[in-house]
Amino acid sequence: MEFVIFIILLALVFDFYNGMNDAANSIATVVATRVLSPFQAVAWAAFFNFVAAFLFGVSVATTIGKGIVDVSIVDNFVILSGLIGAIILTATATHFGLPISVSHSIIGGYGGAGIAKAGFSALILSGYSKVIIFIFAAPLIGMVMAYIFSVITLWIVRNKQPRKVDKYFRKLQLVSAALYSLSHGSNDAQKTIGIISVVLFTNGLLGSTFYIPFYIIILSYSVIAFGTLIGGWKVIKTLGMRVTKLTPFGGFSAETSAGLTIIGATIFGIPVSTTHTITGSIIGVGSVKGVSAVRWGVAKNILWAWVLTIPLSAIFAMITYELISYIAKIL
Repeated sequence: MEFVIFIILLALVFDFYNGMNDAANSIATVVATRVLSPFQAVAWAAFFNFVAAFLFGVSVATTIGKGIVDVSIVDNFVILSGLIGAIILTATATHFGLPISVSHSIIGGYGGAGIAKAGFSALILSGYSKVIIFIFAAPLIGMVMAYIFSVITLWIVRNKQPRKVDKYFRKLQLVSAALYSLSHGSNDAQKTIGIISVVLFTNGLLGSTFYIPFYIIILSYSVIAFGTLIGGWKVIKTLGMRVTKLTPFGGFSAETSAGLTIIGATIFGIPVSTTHTITGSIIGVGSVKGVSAVRWGVAKNILWAWVLTIPLSAIFAMITYELISYIAKIL
């Protein structure tokens, strides 16, 4: 039982890092446009991260729990190794200010640990195909929606004084930041919910049928909200200030487009990357001003981090699984 508690605590550490790294997703635009101070922004985002627990279902958690790795081969070592692989990658990326997909780090880690135990047959390909498709689809959808949204909004305010437009969108950005934080909590907290539920199910603590306990939902949402409150300031700087220069209008367009994209994915149980989506939306907003308005060198570095997230976290998890298995045999 002590080992189960340890794994759950480690899952909550991952959840905390998820909120900390992805704080940038929720508040980068609202901080960059100076609508809110950094502390006000993280408090605003953390609140709506938590509120999401009461507004959306658990379809993403169910996908993570039983739609990525065959539950019949899952044991404590697999879950522990997957978590450690994800935490190593997430902590490293947060330290260096890279806005990676924390969602994909746990999916890669969990899958890598499953492969280490039972080979590639451990993976549920239909679940992984959803994830892989949306590595590319989510940022593209966010980018296209943000571009279209920006063009339409610019046309609506074309005859308004710039000062009035700016003042108007500074208020609207509070709404869009809340919407995005809701979407972030709705999708990302559910990854930890799914992992913890698998731990309980694997150890016979949920009975013979897999389900998501409500107390795990509240616990996971609380921890991710706390991680957001602490904030990953280097990542915030990368997303909010280095990809493109944002105005309140641009921040509103990016957050609204990304938020709607993520909520749509959550409803269909697809564990998307909130990082990918908001970054695509920010690039879409910047592209309205022209291709040169986007710092493509920074975008390229972010893209490489995206591509390498799943394989690197999988490799870390596989190495961890082999080490843990070897130590267990010796002991």
